[in-house]
Amino acid sequence: MAKNAHPPPPRRWWNPSAHARRRPRLLQRQAILAGVRAFFAERDFVEVETPALQVSPGLEPHLMAFATELVGPDERRSRLYLHTSPEFAMKKLLAAGEERLFQIARVFRNGERSDTHHPEFAMLEWYRAGAGYGALMEDCEGLLRAAAEAAGSRTLSWKGRAADPLLSPERLSVAEAFARHAGIDILATAPVADAPDAALLAHEARRIGVRVAEGDEWDDIFFRVFLERIEPRLGHPAATILYDYPISMAALSRPKADDPRLAERFELYVAGLELANAFSELTDAQEQRRRFTAWQRTKEARYGLAYPVDEDFLAALAAMPPSAGIALGIDRLVMLATGAERIEDILWAPVAENGNPTNSL
Repeated sequence: MAKNAHPPPPRRWWNPSAHARRRPRLLQRQAILAGVRAFFAERDFVEVETPALQVSPGLEPHLMAFATELVGPDERRSRLYLHTSPEFAMKKLLAAGEERLFQIARVFRNGERSDTHHPEFAMLEWYRAGAGYGALMEDCEGLLRAAAEAAGSRTLSWKGRAADPLLSPERLSVAEAFARHAGIDILATAPVADAPDAALLAHEARRIGVRVAEGDEWDDIFFRVFLERIEPRLGHPAATILYDYPISMAALSRPKADDPRLAERFELYVAGLELANAFSELTDAQEQRRRFTAWQRTKEARYGLAYPVDEDFLAALAAMPPSAGIALGIDRLVMLATGAERIEDILWAPVAENGNPTNSL
């Protein structure tokens, strides 16, 4: 930059020319949302709305929440959080007697901003009482087709990879994926199912040339191998349903009846992009408390903070019927259906950072 040159002015999202470039995809977003709602209406789901303000925002160790304070009319103050998912409230509605429900919720995650992450985003969650995760796999197949049709698209694509929504998704277990794409027997690195051995997985990672850092835990190494060797190969030319995770990686899921090393959990990948995370839900309140406590310890050790347990949720869990539930990123679905590479390309208005408009539009 020349000595006296000034930096270019920020490109504001509301600039008419910038908005005009983005508007076609935003109208496709509107059509996709309508298509999603029609998809669930045809299957006798009820659409619900639950509060973003919650006692607990969700306890996953690596998710960071936005905290706020509720001031009552008597000036009594209490700490609340913007939820990272509407899961706890929706499961309470299952306990109340709802059998098929969905929600398109605004959710909030701090410290997340990238081409595929935004601090506030839209999440689709749906639950089926009396069902297992297999029913959700069928839902995902139909939903991908409905979204593509609503957008007027024949493919779902992201950064040069494409998936045909008319093809049935590939179903691939986590163990099969590690064996096929990384040459690792992932279950052999967890001889004690709920306490996997980081040293065993570190040895396997180094053997295939994946970096291992000092102090890495088993989960850290798992994700590094997964991101480098496996994820880019998933979801094309058809979507991939990656199922049956090690039990240590599914704290909200029930174990498989025929193999307690595994949990009834799957993730949906399309064109190399993670789109959804699903479970056959755990309904054992005592076991759920044990897992929440373990998560709190992990978060405290890594980040120096921990969020509270929602005791009302645990009380409801004891009354919840056997169910299956799934969370799907609506913004990512819109990206795939419109061919957008960045999440801000399909948001009507992005969140400002430090009070300033984004320069990425």
